[in-house]
Amino acid sequence: MDIRSFVLNKALEAKEGARALARTSSKQKNAVLIKMAEALQRNAKKLIAENRKDVKYAEGKGLSKALIDRLTLNQKRIDEMAQGLVEVAALTDPVGEILHMRQRPNGMSVGKMRVPIGVIGIIYESRPNVTADAASLCLKAGNAVVLRGGSEAIHSNRAIAKILRGILKKEGLHEGAITFIDIPDRAAIMEMIKLEGIVDLVIPRGGEALIRAVTENSRIPVLKHYKGVCHVFVDRDADLKMAEDICLNAKVQRPGTCNSMETMLVDRKISKAFLPGMIKRFKKAGVKMKGCPLTRKMDPSLENVQEEDFYQEYLDLIVNIKVVDDIEKAMEHIAKYSSVHSDAIVTDDYGKAMRFLKEVDSSAVLVNASTRLNDGFQFGLGAEIGISTDKIHARGPMGLEELTCTKFIVFGNGQLRE
Repeated sequence: MDIRSFVLNKALEAKEGARALARTSSKQKNAVLIKMAEALQRNAKKLIAENRKDVKYAEGKGLSKALIDRLTLNQKRIDEMAQGLVEVAALTDPVGEILHMRQRPNGMSVGKMRVPIGVIGIIYESRPNVTADAASLCLKAGNAVVLRGGSEAIHSNRAIAKILRGILKKEGLHEGAITFIDIPDRAAIMEMIKLEGIVDLVIPRGGEALIRAVTENSRIPVLKHYKGVCHVFVDRDADLKMAEDICLNAKVQRPGTCNSMETMLVDRKISKAFLPGMIKRFKKAGVKMKGCPLTRKMDPSLENVQEEDFYQEYLDLIVNIKVVDDIEKAMEHIAKYSSVHSDAIVTDDYGKAMRFLKEVDSSAVLVNASTRLNDGFQFGLGAEIGISTDKIHARGPMGLEELTCTKFIVFGNGQLRE
């Protein structure tokens, strides 16, 4: 197979799909999304059967339990995937919104209109729900999408894409609005990211190695989602029961996600009151703990944390624990080791909470809440395309508005430039 021609044809199909979407009303897009949700639920057994092939392959490759969990589809997750499409349909369509109209001295009115970006390439790993999430958000925002999932989820992704494209065809919309590259060879990615002028934006979702490879080789603008090295700082003025619950949730609720906590920082003043109970709860949940010398004095069974551990995105039931002198030292640690994804403080001191919000430079900064809440659905955006750690165009969870751009519009009455 000629990979270059295959990928080019998929992208050109998407380009045609994008032009067709420009003529599609919000009502039509919403109706299609609802029918897609119904089709996913109607075909749940087929999806689970295809997903089992991927899970079996992943188990044979020795992938971690956390990564296999990210890959696995069951009825609950298919229902959630379908519900995500329903919620996207219910969101206000940003396309066509007119912003910042103002009248100039010569009488003409100048403003901006929100418009689709065009063709968006999504490169992702593991989680097959991304196929539906990305397709639904791109479609609602008027963009065509070229999907390229990981080889470990090829059967699941192909099945989901087939269902979604089937609905497009049935409802009379261009199938190019959702295209899927079902070649597991990574050469397909390298070909996609060369297609400037056809693909308008690339969004890689996956491990750091994938994102760096895409960023370094792409001729197309890349919206990055780097690894999630997330922290929770337990301040001396925290409600310790609340802090325990937040830290447990941030690490254990779903450890294979980018917004799970990797390092827990604890104020020295309350460390002896807080850590024994917290360590006990972590042990009960099966969490492997790596502790600093002060932490290991309280429990010598913990592994000694190393400098390089603080840079790690474990995506597993592993956590670093470090005792710090105060909020100042906690923020110094976060500034050095954080991947600017999600960082939280637990405190009842309003002044320290506001200082943490202002000084910690992450895509989401939380007070008295789990880092697991940095998510498009939890923030009311519906399904998300990813969590951007960039500062230009989009930052944090990327919903519908982040999948549009703006253009200037002018209403005149015969004005000329003098």
